[in-house]
Amino acid sequence: MTAEPPLDRRAASDLQARLRSGQFVITAEITPPVSTDPAEFLRRAMPLKGLATAVNVTDGAGAKVHLSSLATAHFLVQSGIEPIFQMTCRDRNRLALQGDLLGALSLGIRNVLVLGGDDPKAGDQPEAKAVYDVDSRGLLAMAHAMRSEKKLPSGTTIDGPPLHLVLGAADVPLDPPAGWQPKALQAKIAAGADFVQTQFCMDIEVVRRYTARLEECGVKIPLLIGVAPIPSARSARWMREKLFGTIIPDAHIARLENAADPKREGRKICIEVLRSLAEIPGVAGAHVMAPMNFAEIPAVIVESGVAGRKLAHAVH
Repeated sequence: MTAEPPLDRRAASDLQARLRSGQFVITAEITPPVSTDPAEFLRRAMPLKGLATAVNVTDGAGAKVHLSSLATAHFLVQSGIEPIFQMTCRDRNRLALQGDLLGALSLGIRNVLVLGGDDPKAGDQPEAKAVYDVDSRGLLAMAHAMRSEKKLPSGTTIDGPPLHLVLGAADVPLDPPAGWQPKALQAKIAAGADFVQTQFCMDIEVVRRYTARLEECGVKIPLLIGVAPIPSARSARWMREKLFGTIIPDAHIARLENAADPKREGRKICIEVLRSLAEIPGVAGAHVMAPMNFAEIPAVIVESGVAGRKLAHAVH
């Protein structure tokens, strides 16, 4: 009989298991609708079953109200899709955050992506008050302490099974200038992050230089680079202008501008980027996002052919 691995090394989720195995992991992201009926959300998500290792559900994306990320993550569990439950610090104080973490675990949700959250002034109810009782690093540290000690910050013991949480952090890739240090990312890793998903970065050379600098700085964490099948040059320009940290090369925009079928060209570009990412040391996978263009996500995953590919440069 094979001995069972120690609890702290046993994968808490399929996402964590695949990242540890050194496969090229692809996750995807779905925005819940403004609805009390989960049917539309599941229509968007079900084509990803068996294709994406896990599916993020956004938490008030754009500082706008949608069906709750906790509820929609539970619908994914019920449908046989592993969720990544996004939690923002914008909308809850530490009591509510702790309660939702316990609620997520009770519903079979193991993966949590910790985010600050978009400023309410950028949304459609700008008079809303942001909470920010803790920042993203503080929430990571709080969740990590809860899973490690099985206690609330107050010292109260948490009953029930162990807290098998897999904690994710967000990052924004950049073309690192001389002397740049990834201090924010290092702080999130120190706080307890197990993996990282990034903002859109469609420039392969920037990714190469960014990951090389991370390696020089001793940063070792599974990194999933954000990519998108961009449907038009107009969309690409909007993303660069409106979504902080988005990197889309001018050459890609020119291709979209000149294409007879821009949507198909956007899919082709995304596939090329995915295949290139699978060859870059320090990249563990990709996070595919396509707001209002969800049907393209399974297409690029299938056509790229890189999901599950064994990497020679796995980061554990």
